[in-house]
Amino acid sequence: MGNWFGNSLSKSLHNNGGTSKQINGTVVLRRKNVLDWTDLGASCLDGVFELLRKGVTLQLISAVHGDQANGNRGILGKPAYLENWNENISVTDRDASFNITFDWDESMGIPGAFIIRNHHHSQLYLKTLTLEDVPGHGPVHFICSSWVYPAYRYKNDRVFFANKTYLPSDTPEPLCYYREQELIDLRGTGSGMLKEWDRVYDYAYYNNLGRPDKGRDYARPVLGGSKDHPYPRRGRTGRAATKSDPNTESRLPLLSLDFYVPSDERFDQVKLSDFLADALKSVRQVLRSEIASLFDRTPKEFDTFQDVLNLYEDGNSLPSGTNLKEIRDCMICILWEILKELLRSDGERFLKLPMPDVIKADKSAWRTDEEFAREMVAGANPVVIRCLQEFPPASKLDPLEYGNQTSSITREQIEKNMNGLTVDQAIKNKKLFILDHHDAVMPYLTRINSTSTKTYATRTLLLLQEDGTLKPLAIELSLPHKEGEPPGAASQVFAPAEHGVEGSVWQLAKAYAAVNDSGYHQLISHWLNTHAVIEPFVIASNRQLSVLHPIYKLLHPHFRDTMYINSLARQIVINAGGILERTVFPAKYSMEMSSAIYKNWNFTEQALPADLLKRGVAIPDSRQPHGLRLLIEDYPYAVDGLEIWSAIETWVREYCSFYYYTDELIQGDSELQSWWNEVRNVGHGDKKDEPWWPEMKTRTELIQTCTIIIWVASALHAAVNFGQYPYAGYLPNRPTTSRRFMPEPGKPEYAELESNPDLVFLKTITAQLQTLLGVGLIEILSRHSRDEVYLGQRDHSEHWTSDVQPLDAFRRFGRELVEIENRIKGRNNDHKRWKNRFGPVKVPYTLLYPSTSDSQTAIGLSGKGIPNSVSI
Repeated sequence: MGNWFGNSLSKSLHNNGGTSKQINGTVVLRRKNVLDWTDLGASCLDGVFELLRKGVTLQLISAVHGDQANGNRGILGKPAYLENWNENISVTDRDASFNITFDWDESMGIPGAFIIRNHHHSQLYLKTLTLEDVPGHGPVHFICSSWVYPAYRYKNDRVFFANKTYLPSDTPEPLCYYREQELIDLRGTGSGMLKEWDRVYDYAYYNNLGRPDKGRDYARPVLGGSKDHPYPRRGRTGRAATKSDPNTESRLPLLSLDFYVPSDERFDQVKLSDFLADALKSVRQVLRSEIASLFDRTPKEFDTFQDVLNLYEDGNSLPSGTNLKEIRDCMICILWEILKELLRSDGERFLKLPMPDVIKADKSAWRTDEEFAREMVAGANPVVIRCLQEFPPASKLDPLEYGNQTSSITREQIEKNMNGLTVDQAIKNKKLFILDHHDAVMPYLTRINSTSTKTYATRTLLLLQEDGTLKPLAIELSLPHKEGEPPGAASQVFAPAEHGVEGSVWQLAKAYAAVNDSGYHQLISHWLNTHAVIEPFVIASNRQLSVLHPIYKLLHPHFRDTMYINSLARQIVINAGGILERTVFPAKYSMEMSSAIYKNWNFTEQALPADLLKRGVAIPDSRQPHGLRLLIEDYPYAVDGLEIWSAIETWVREYCSFYYYTDELIQGDSELQSWWNEVRNVGHGDKKDEPWWPEMKTRTELIQTCTIIIWVASALHAAVNFGQYPYAGYLPNRPTTSRRFMPEPGKPEYAELESNPDLVFLKTITAQLQTLLGVGLIEILSRHSRDEVYLGQRDHSEHWTSDVQPLDAFRRFGRELVEIENRIKGRNNDHKRWKNRFGPVKVPYTLLYPSTSDSQTAIGLSGKGIPNSVSI
């Protein structure tokens, strides 16, 4: 490391001539008027500033010689202006290239950074600067990828560094001040309301979900900072407190997107446009369907499964005679009129929901027991099922508070369906598995069922069969004892049945289990375990790791868009009265429930091998390529995931070993140690005393840590996010709530179940409006954007670092991912051997396709592709 600056220093010390030379460069940027259609006057104003010689200037900083009179900061070259600003105008091209010429004294050596001053009226997005022929070196690349606001907005100059990578102790002394000052600026002062041009990364509790000024129903507990409600930290905005609760941050109007995140964390305009287009499409679908329901014989309900299918098959056309003028008066339609220009022009029919994969080939295969079980290992939430190691299934809930919560399932109830095996034999041979949501749901069930929701805490037992498929054996539905009774669980157990009322009851039991799994998936597997837990890493990395730092360069692609999508979620999805509370069964207790489950979160267990071992679905086996043997050999998520995990781990090991060739370098890296200290003690401060945190003293710990972060942000998120619409876009397959308890024999509801089981099923699961809201949300979340960057890819792929060995290692990583994808395709095509990859619904498992070979095929609702980051 440091050779090219060191060699240049040696050369420059022998150069006594002080020869001045012109260095030609190219600046690539995007101007605001191209990106922001609301500021159409920006181009004209900027043109005026150019005429007044108040344009954009760049000033090179020497990495070789410092100014001793100025703290030995790198000597500055002469300011240079971007050329031909007014001539180089386009309202359609996203990127614009500008020539620039620097006067540079050869004795100053190699430039290692530059200052940019934007004297225009509006901000610009600076992508790159390339110096074409630096004396004694050749090309120098600066990868900037940052918004630059007018200079008066900043207390200190904006500085960008060349693409050389340095540990803090190896940084050339003339650049040290600039490296340190940049981090100081990014940390901010910790006070005040942050503005759009601020670049501050700071922490706050989740105290912005409720709106107590609107009434008690909209108050929510603060998550984070307490033992009762621990939570990862979010990005600070500094907004004022509410009037009625000084601990709750005030909220913006519901439809506002004017929330603070550091400017470089905001969505690209193309992605934002697509996102808004998808959102508006979903809103219009809800609106039209609700209007159509007024002409239905049972408004707000689906009467038949065909009514549900009509959402996809006929686009929910408006009834004749509908007064469109009245509809246009709706606030949602006004929003549509304002933003309609942002809609994509991809030819997709606006009012027709795409057909979910789960019903494309067969409209009823989702109801089979085989498909119900298969989705636990190859569906939208394949990360919960575990091997049952004791019978009956036990509970970890405190018996003093909750009483006896041990399962009531008996051997007699399940052994008759176990192909001749006894329970003890199946446990010994590791053939019994369980989807267990009992402990997660039970503590909140009394409160949940006090709302319009009527549901249960569920346990589902399954048997692993000889052909590799899973066979449901029983579903237990439990309720807490009524008030005034000793604490405990009142449980019913249901066995599989195909015909008559028993078959209808079994279908309802599976629906209740699916309701639990849908809520847990959205709140825990998806939101908490990817979105929420990654945000502190994003914040800490920008506060403590310089852009010159090797670990910053390694992790930065895996943080793209995360702070923005999380802020957007807090604004309209997980807030009090938001979409999640309206569509998922825990309702107003959703986020509080996720806080309770965060109490058991363990960073090291987020590693895929550790997770599989913890759930008992794998055992150590040194003979296997990944050191594990899967008990369910045909477990698509785990099989594909282990290959992806291994590829990530190899890439991280090769990369980290290049910069850290001894453990002492880890221990002596001041920025790395500050970063890790802040992640543990601040970002995840409610877990700071846990013994499982890596100490960050060895290369093994660093490699483990970075591999987990990349895995969670990329592959894990892809596995639990992009399967949502393919499987849950058809809500009967994965209902999000239930509104009735199981019908009891002798009651009118039971008679109705006997006479019209489909109608009872539809009356029990998610209602029409909630279905439309929920499906609309997951359609948006399941789409890959046009500007997505996938695992194994990077922006500026050839110049993100100047170090050759890491670049070569990254290319090997990309090639390995292509080979993995080809192996996955091969497994998916072998339907006879790998039955869980295709299933009765004939949907191949593609969620862990890296899609590095042809990323264009992953755009939209493809159900394939691993983006680098939690970006949607």
